[in-house]
Amino acid sequence: MSLTHYNPWSLLDQLQHGIHRMPAQQSKGDDYTVASDWAPAVDIKEEDNQYLLIADIPGVDPEKIDIHMENNTLTIRGERNTELKSEKEGFKRIERQHGIFYRSFTMPDGVRADGIKASSKHGVLTLQIPKQETEKPRKITVN
Repeated sequence: MSLTHYNPWSLLDQLQHGIHRMPAQQSKGDDYTVASDWAPAVDIKEEDNQYLLIADIPGVDPEKIDIHMENNTLTIRGERNTELKSEKEGFKRIERQHGIFYRSFTMPDGVRADGIKASSKHGVLTLQIPKQETEKPRKITVN
């Protein structure tokens, strides 16, 4: 007779792993699915004349970042590659996530998609998303 170790949480662990592997978005026009292996942390700040979106993407080549704005939805996709090494002895632990990332944000009305600027420095992606200028109130005189 052999003993089997029973883990009551294994089913929940499998469910959580499956949820994290679910597709991030199903494309409506094409037959492909975008899945995200990891998600960068993102801060969004509103200023008087623009929105700032700041994302932590260490180890991502700026040339492998794809940014699109369509129908007030800002989409950021990219990929971080990690060279996996095998060791003959001992254990290896990899905590840094690698693979494809995908983030999508619904922007408020009144942003100028044609004026978005993106820069990457020291693993931080910064997007400057300008707001459209609002009409200033003016006084109309009656003649």
